[in-house]
Amino acid sequence: MLNLNSPDDNSNRNSLQDPVSLNVGGEIYTTTVDTLTRCRDSMLGAMFTGQIPVLRDNRGNVFIDRDGKVFRYILNYLRSSSLDLPDGFSELALLRREADFFQIRPLLEEIRRCEASVPLSCRGGPLGAMLILNVDSKVRVLHFNLRHGPENYELRTCSVRAFTVDLFCTWRAFLALLCERFSYRTSQGHSSPHPCNPRQNRLKLEWVPRPDELPQDQYDKQRYRGLTVFNAEVMQSDDIMNMHRNQCEITDMQGFVEELLKVSLAEGFKVDLVTPDPAEILNCNSLRLVKC
Repeated sequence: MLNLNSPDDNSNRNSLQDPVSLNVGGEIYTTTVDTLTRCRDSMLGAMFTGQIPVLRDNRGNVFIDRDGKVFRYILNYLRSSSLDLPDGFSELALLRREADFFQIRPLLEEIRRCEASVPLSCRGGPLGAMLILNVDSKVRVLHFNLRHGPENYELRTCSVRAFTVDLFCTWRAFLALLCERFSYRTSQGHSSPHPCNPRQNRLKLEWVPRPDELPQDQYDKQRYRGLTVFNAEVMQSDDIMNMHRNQCEITDMQGFVEELLKVSLAEGFKVDLVTPDPAEILNCNSLRLVKC
């Protein structure tokens, strides 16, 4: 039988004395109030400071109806402020969901870092998944007025190169990874690309690097946007708050293809077809990769 104690009942607060026994989904844990309230703004912090009611089982253990097995990692994090997972841990998604339920924000950040460092291939994925890349670029001539002073303008001409990439992948999770790895840069900041349609397996990227001779205000006026790629080492570091400061600008198609190959080969893809010249993969017009 479970008993519900009111948070206004003084006996409830008095009963929360060390050591505290928890029954989480049938798993029994013993810890301290100090550990459980380490994150005061979390649900556990609220429960064990008397802000919200607690349930007890027929043995007096505080009962929490959540996954008991992964709770051990949550409790250990509260004890040590470190997320320690065994090699080959395959339940990151479940752990993230439980940490989100308990609203332990620092732990959520640790889990996101961990997820970013684990290749999709280690989280599963369909063998034989196909990735097809088609690229194109066009030169555009831009005329603009350069202002030197009041009523003093100079007509200038500048060439810009517009790049277009069409990606098709039968593995949607890989497209989602690319949307995390690549980012558009505009005068308003950075934004992530999105698939053409959430139900489709296509992603289209379009960007125009700014040449030195084109002033920033003229570049912004044309609503051009650049493309950057996250440094993978930075993504796995503790400097998450400064990720946008650690991005590399993609200035040509060769640079994009190189970065795409780094990501896809790390996820278990192998190059299957390159056109027009297999020996010049970075200068390809189209590329096909298959997950092995």
